[in-house]
Amino acid sequence: MKWNIKKFEEFTIDELYEVMKQRCDVFVVEQHCMDLDLDGLDRVAEHCFLRNEDGTVIAYCRLLPAGTKYSLPSIGRVLVAKEYRRQGYATKLMEKAISHIEREWKEEEIKVQAQAHLQDFYGSLGFNAVSEVYEDVGIPHIDMIRKG
Repeated sequence: MKWNIKKFEEFTIDELYEVMKQRCDVFVVEQHCMDLDLDGLDRVAEHCFLRNEDGTVIAYCRLLPAGTKYSLPSIGRVLVAKEYRRQGYATKLMEKAISHIEREWKEEEIKVQAQAHLQDFYGSLGFNAVSEVYEDVGIPHIDMIRKG
């Protein structure tokens, strides 16, 4: 298995297809999010993902620079393919993303718009709630910030 962090223009067609397929499988089909996944921000983001031996994307998140979606850099579209959950991939994915933002972007704070039921998970990675729970695309969310 291989971890990758790429800009949009660095994707191969197969990698881009796999990322979009997983995002659709998780957010649209599984979670019934009626939101525009292709929101125009993928082109300015960096994309962190893990592919297994046959090329399937099994973990993914999108890293947005400060000033794009929020004033702070953010991590979003976090997913692990259903058959790979509860094996530590989400933690490894987030650690890679956090490390990249801190090391490469020289940022000290990172925002996530977390699904509320994952507050403890993000808390274990150093994120603290900065909002009340609110609904977004029909799912309870909470804003969280990590200070490095």
